[in-house]
Amino acid sequence: MAFIKSFPKKVNYSTAAGVLLSLLLFLFIIVFAANDPFSFLNPTGFCIVIGGTVAAIFLSYPLRDIKHGLKSIRLIIFYESLNPQKEADEIIAVSQMWFQRDTLAIENVIDNINNPYLKTGFQLVVDNTPIEDILSLLKWRIARLRAKEKAEANIFHSLASYSPAFGMLGTLISLINLLQVIALKDIGGISFNMGVALITTFYGLIMANLIFSPIAIKLERRTEQRIMIMSMVMEGITLIAERRNPSFIRETLKSFIIHYDNELRD
Repeated sequence: MAFIKSFPKKVNYSTAAGVLLSLLLFLFIIVFAANDPFSFLNPTGFCIVIGGTVAAIFLSYPLRDIKHGLKSIRLIIFYESLNPQKEADEIIAVSQMWFQRDTLAIENVIDNINNPYLKTGFQLVVDNTPIEDILSLLKWRIARLRAKEKAEANIFHSLASYSPAFGMLGTLISLINLLQVIALKDIGGISFNMGVALITTFYGLIMANLIFSPIAIKLERRTEQRIMIMSMVMEGITLIAERRNPSFIRETLKSFIIHYDNELRD
């Protein structure tokens, strides 16, 4: 989770499988679906698609958002363990202390919590903050997380829409040039421009559907999972603030984890 600062080390198997299958598909196209494998290597078409797509992204988003979007790629390459049970155990332990009015013990526990969202909730409870204010702040944190990560995913959605468009642009440019060389009956020029015309569309579609769109969808999926856990934490904090029985809090969180177990499992 973003609020846990440790860097994930384990490779995400679904991402690795997707990359491997994409490479196999690309190799299959080049080796078996082409008379000449080198016909799929066209620097001119590649530069048109990449250059136009990158230029459009810089025109569409501020540099700060682009940097955050690029950094988020590592979050889909490496597996991020989401362990709602750990947060639930900490909430239950604190609820027992709060039920016994052992504020000093809670403060000691807060110092050792790595989850800033959970830590903030506990601190608000210890400070006897009104429940309405606690809920308002925790919901605002969830909304801020959703907005931030949605902006990161939107960058890749934009890349997925721009790359085919610039693929078509390369096709149009090449067709315009093609009309000129046809009049000159330049066979070499006709072959070159036809190659660029077709390959730019190919590059745009490959980038959109095998790179940018999957990244955007996976980032959105990750955000949904994180918000599920934050919602569970918010519910637990609210129950503690209401001084509900620790047994009731335990069963409530247990029901939450069981309900969303399939959603949170890798």
